[in-house]
Amino acid sequence: MTTPPGPPDIHSEAFLHSLMRRQLKLSIACAGTFMIALVGLPLLNYFAPELMARRVFGFTLTWFVLGVLFFPFVWIISFAFIKRSIALEDAEVEEVSREGGEGSEGREGNQVPPPSPPSLSSLPSRETGEMGGGKP
Repeated sequence: MTTPPGPPDIHSEAFLHSLMRRQLKLSIACAGTFMIALVGLPLLNYFAPELMARRVFGFTLTWFVLGVLFFPFVWIISFAFIKRSIALEDAEVEEVSREGGEGSEGREGNQVPPPSPPSLSSLPSRETGEMGGGKP
């Protein structure tokens, strides 16, 4: 007779391997998208020079894509990577907490309090640069 599997241990090799595998797939997808854009522009210049020589807002299409559209495209890839990565981690935490895992508890079962945000009085003052927040 076999016993049903217990809750996943967030410190186990299998659990960490699963999370790392999902994050690797995400990284490869984002890197592939970036490489398509990086290699695609020279290929378009080589195979479709008449298209890339067209004028768009006073620039050739090549310079418009390279100088105007490329950085927003990279920011979009970065934004999607960060959002999806956070979603993957949240899904793993949800799975562990749903199955009765350790969640925010330590290895021995002691509750670990969340970190407290810094108070405004601990930040440096704009006027003086001194700690303590300056004028109230």
